[in-house]
Amino acid sequence: MPLDRARCSDGEGGLAHLFFSDHAHDLARAKAICSRCRLADDCLEGALQRGEYYGVWGGQLLMEGMIVEDRPRRGRPPKEQREMLVVDEVPVPPHLVA
Repeated sequence: MPLDRARCSDGEGGLAHLFFSDHAHDLARAKAICSRCRLADDCLEGALQRGEYYGVWGGQLLMEGMIVEDRPRRGRPPKEQREMLVVDEVPVPPHLVA
């Protein structure tokens, strides 16, 4: 898979912190980036084949090599299930792109 054409690849790993974060908002931002990437399916398939342990791959969160809905929270589980955080990708204005 040519990573230089993936939406997450800036060639310098500048977005890696979103895809391997412990924070739900960062993970939602990573999923939003993947949602518009034409290589998302190939990325997820490759991650599963390689046995990637953790991170957002192809718009899915992997934990211990398995696709999970959401990252488990620390502490006691909530009495009522919380809604999953979904964040839309905000486009960068053209005048800010180098």
